[in-house]
Amino acid sequence: MLSPPVAFRTLAVVHETAYRYEAPVELAHHLAYLRPRHDAWQTLDGHLLHVDPEPSRPQAGPDALGNWRNVFALYVPHEALLVRASSRVTVANRHAGLDAQACAPWEEAALRLRYLAGAPYAAEAEFSFPSPFVPLHDELRDYALPSFPPGRPVAEAALELMHRIHEDFTYAPASTQINTPVLDAYTQRVGVCQDFAHVMIGCLRALGLAARYVSGYLVSRPPAGKPRLVGADASHAWVSVHCPGLAINGGWLDLDPTNDVVPALDHVILAHGRDYGDVTPMRGVIHGGGGHQLSVRVTVAPWDDLPDGLDLPAAWPAAVTDDNELSTAVT
Repeated sequence: MLSPPVAFRTLAVVHETAYRYEAPVELAHHLAYLRPRHDAWQTLDGHLLHVDPEPSRPQAGPDALGNWRNVFALYVPHEALLVRASSRVTVANRHAGLDAQACAPWEEAALRLRYLAGAPYAAEAEFSFPSPFVPLHDELRDYALPSFPPGRPVAEAALELMHRIHEDFTYAPASTQINTPVLDAYTQRVGVCQDFAHVMIGCLRALGLAARYVSGYLVSRPPAGKPRLVGADASHAWVSVHCPGLAINGGWLDLDPTNDVVPALDHVILAHGRDYGDVTPMRGVIHGGGGHQLSVRVTVAPWDDLPDGLDLPAAWPAAVTDDNELSTAVT
């Protein structure tokens, strides 16, 4: 007898960012998006942000898009900075029961987002406009159109577009930079997950549809016979397209063009944004420091298959009950 499908799984996420500076940093202000979202399909059971040196005036709260952000400052000279975000997350399949044909035709979905005097504002419309990392390009529209014949449901067309990007583009680590223009990635047909997401978002927005950038993590699987290793994973990015009439996930359909999958139990959502610039995991402004060396180590593992040596908090803060009420512990 076949086992029933798993309805949810609990994951551990540890994201460690370390800077070493050539000269002392005298003053620093940092912004971090490192706490996973909490919603009906993703429960944040615990989260702890450790910063060394101890920060001054740490603040935490939701941004305009409902993402949790941490802001902290360092007023003491320092030659190194360590930021470790540890999370325990229980993930359910937000796309269970997906019917790609049970949503509006793409032309109708685009029409709903256009401005009409006196018409109610659609909140998803803000994700249909160009953004700093994803300007509008006719080339992206032309690439997308074969998947969007007249009358085709948004979800069905977007799924095909995801398949095509996965087939037509080559994933190559270090082949692009953070600021590589989306049109360059499209022309070269090569990039990393950020580029795949930006290209797909650009295609969808060029057709007048609402698409947002999703920052998060993906559970990886070690090679057969090899143990799961600490720090062997990476942050990830994918796409979410709004499909009017879709009865799941508030009408949003997440699509991962890098892996050609609809996210289920292996993806952890950190934040939603217009593009990478809205939800960069960590950024800041420093005075001093000179050159620097950056090291990022990410571990994403099932709670029942944790790798040896993974540094997790001995005690977790209380579980999250409301995204707008929990304050993130900073140590």
